[in-house]
Amino acid sequence: MTTRRRHWLMKSEPDAFSIDDLARVGTAPWTGVRNYQARNYMRNGMKPGDGVLFYHSNCNPPGIVGTATVASLPYPDPTQFDRSSHYFDPKATQEEPRWFLVDVAFERKLDRMITLEEIRRHADDLGDEFALIKRGSRLSVMPVSAAQWKLLLSLE
Repeated sequence: MTTRRRHWLMKSEPDAFSIDDLARVGTAPWTGVRNYQARNYMRNGMKPGDGVLFYHSNCNPPGIVGTATVASLPYPDPTQFDRSSHYFDPKATQEEPRWFLVDVAFERKLDRMITLEEIRRHADDLGDEFALIKRGSRLSVMPVSAAQWKLLLSLE
């Protein structure tokens, strides 16, 4: 069994990129993050081998649907330079990119979704620092402690 360095939760809307899409392609760049805190987690915190909880957001119901692994070191998100991309950033340059990403590799699809409602029922056990259930938190990438990782996967 692989020893994880760190753990993360990464959100994706299933209409844009689902766990089934990741399973089909195997490994994919996590493009389009346009929040500085989420970018900093990817750029400064993520390393190959880190564990990822794959979370479907903006759907009914939202929840954790699978696990993945960080598969690359961070590198500039190419969509920031693509004028035809929804994620184009006119202030980004090749010399000074603003947005970074990591590649993510499929690990497994959960036997059943762990819904946001279920996760909220365990808020006391997850602790105040668990960003997913903090009021007003809309981060698409967030750290998960080893204890939170273990608890969340035990809900499967």
